[in-house]
Amino acid sequence: MSDILIFSVAFALLALINLYRLIKGPTAADRMVAGDAADTLICCAMILFSLFSGRGIYLDIAIVGAMLGIIDTLLVGRFLEGRRWDDGAADRY
Repeated sequence: MSDILIFSVAFALLALINLYRLIKGPTAADRMVAGDAADTLICCAMILFSLFSGRGIYLDIAIVGAMLGIIDTLLVGRFLEGRRWDDGAADRY
């Protein structure tokens, strides 16, 4: 078995362990961090699987998933902080 495939499976298993924290997290911030870490691990696993299989479609999906994960983290962080996107807009004008 190739080393790339072994690491890909290890990343996927770590993401599953991380999903347990996503479900059982005591606070919403813990759940957000666990979800973001699981997203990163899944994207890493998809990149390694893309290298293993030689198909670029998995790489494209991993890049889009990482970009959506960043946007998701920003939106949930703003929500948990209790701020809206336009809170500081009135102060600048």
